[in-house]
Amino acid sequence: MNQTQAEQRVTELRKLLTKANEAYYQGNKTIMSDGEFDSLLRELLDIEIQFDLQTDDSPTVRIGGRPTKSFPNVKHPIPMLSLSNTYNLDELRDFDRRVKSILEHDDYSYNVELKYDGMALRLRYEEGKLVLGATRGDGSTGDDITQNVKTIDVIPLKLKPPFPEIVEIRGEAFMELKSFQALNEKREEDGDAVFANPRNATAGTLKLQDPSVVAKRPIHFFAYDLLIEEDNYRLTQSQRLKKLKVMGLPVCDIHEQCATIDEVCTLMEKWADKRHSYPFETDGAVVKVNEVRFREILGQTAKAPRWAIAYKFEAEQASTVLHAITLQVGRLGTITPVAELEPVLLAGTTVKRASLHNEDEIQRKDIRVGDMVIIEKAGEIIPQVIKVVNPDANGRSTPYQFPHSCPACNQKLVRAEGEAAWRCINPTCPPQVRIRIQHFASRDAMDIDGLGEAVVEQLVEAQLIETYADLFELVNDKEALLNLERMGEKSVQNLLESIEKCKEQPFERVLYALGIRFVGNKVAKDLAAAFGSIEALMEANLEKLTEIDSIGPRIAESVVQFFSLEVNLEIIKRLKSYGLKFESEMKENVSDTLKGLTFVITGTLPSLKRNEAKELIEKNGGSVTGSVSKKTDYLVAGEEAGSKLDKAKKLDIPILDEAALLKKIEGFE
Repeated sequence: MNQTQAEQRVTELRKLLTKANEAYYQGNKTIMSDGEFDSLLRELLDIEIQFDLQTDDSPTVRIGGRPTKSFPNVKHPIPMLSLSNTYNLDELRDFDRRVKSILEHDDYSYNVELKYDGMALRLRYEEGKLVLGATRGDGSTGDDITQNVKTIDVIPLKLKPPFPEIVEIRGEAFMELKSFQALNEKREEDGDAVFANPRNATAGTLKLQDPSVVAKRPIHFFAYDLLIEEDNYRLTQSQRLKKLKVMGLPVCDIHEQCATIDEVCTLMEKWADKRHSYPFETDGAVVKVNEVRFREILGQTAKAPRWAIAYKFEAEQASTVLHAITLQVGRLGTITPVAELEPVLLAGTTVKRASLHNEDEIQRKDIRVGDMVIIEKAGEIIPQVIKVVNPDANGRSTPYQFPHSCPACNQKLVRAEGEAAWRCINPTCPPQVRIRIQHFASRDAMDIDGLGEAVVEQLVEAQLIETYADLFELVNDKEALLNLERMGEKSVQNLLESIEKCKEQPFERVLYALGIRFVGNKVAKDLAAAFGSIEALMEANLEKLTEIDSIGPRIAESVVQFFSLEVNLEIIKRLKSYGLKFESEMKENVSDTLKGLTFVITGTLPSLKRNEAKELIEKNGGSVTGSVSKKTDYLVAGEEAGSKLDKAKKLDIPILDEAALLKKIEGFE
């Protein structure tokens, strides 16, 4: 390789690694395995050193994450470095030789801790109170996510005494496997995209702007280091963990002190065998020089400390033949391609099927029926096809063509712009029927008592209902209901009375109960308030829908798509005939002082919330839209008004603050 070739390869590698870093840290996606990433990183480092091409912005000297623009940035007084990785015991012994060489003696031990696959956090306590929670970011600067961190139950807001005046904690936020699975099941039921793995779920949650949403997610936390503390360097790493526990911070009990590197290697083999028994995802262990006083002597590179290293467990893989590709229909219509495999033993279980994720993944990996493929357990849970063993082999089958009709109901599949998955949107599609009926009857929707999962299952299996509209015909099938298991006279009567009573639910609840994708309680309420009736909503186009503050293009497309299906229109027609409310109750205006005027609200008002200001305008005869146009009469602007204020100024639209709006409502110009 000459200088020119080296420069070209360095540019190529930097682009690949930067893209992988951005996907992992900013997009919460994994586009290459840890092994692939580290292999490319080592190649880049070797070339940079050999040809003197290393720069300050190279991935070899930078930590992957960047602080987002959504949170205030915070500088770390001590950099939050990443760890170098090692994948075999020989490399682990090389690490020990480097430590011994720098220290020039072997009077040290190791503390070995499990490596949790989550998101690194920095906590700061002053006088025992939690004052800061921050992400690692780029290692020197992170995001201040204190309000989100305070929602994590296991993180104490106040330390248990005794504690130093200032305490800095390092630790990892993560999700336990059962909690992660439950979260994904709930997201699928709600029509939201599921998370690929617990790490992505954790990182995505902690970057949310609404702490109330974060509080509902099952985030856990383990502390693993203690900084800026009295007698700090006289403590060993194992003593630090004990001190963290005494102060009330959660610490993982799975850690051991080892006198030699041989003991560390033995422990690695033991933990690798047990990794599937842990309640959280782990891909290895962290080996730290136990004597903290040696950290300064050992020092660090631009990216990682020399006194610690991560040992990655070998990924468990197996090769087998892919016999067929079938399609699985999720409870809300998501179509997942599945590889039907020659049974093979992997991670202690026999694997016969593996996820192929979506059409794009099949095409990217060029997976075909009859191929010999490598499978691996993603996150030690879900088998997935990693790659084809020999993509250049002769006699391979033709490239796989993704079907465009649902395997369960034969209706046409749709794929929304920007989404990877195909979806069946037929509400009568058999795999979706039960979950749609359960949603319709749920407490936040029609609130039908006695219509839980088991009863819905019975009703569908007995062919008494096929859609939620059929619930209102059950009054004519009382004898059939009495013949069902655990359905006595009183249970049946209570169920029928509850179905009748649900007809009193307001339009917004009925709209939510229809199960339109992405239309939750709040969006349903906003749509009902903005359009007033189901007829007006059905006639609305994308432009009209997106004028509402809470409605973005994705929700608008979903609404339009829902009302474009004849089967949905027929169900709504039936529901109207049963007496359900499809119009908002008319509310008398307080006055007509704003009659005929169109307002747009932007920014944060001093005392009124945006929805309160909207309601006030509408009660006095005005209307509120979400975007500024020539038809806008007034812009009501608060703090941090942004682009809407700029556009209003360009269009010479009058601008009101909260006080001026209230005066106008009172009849004063």
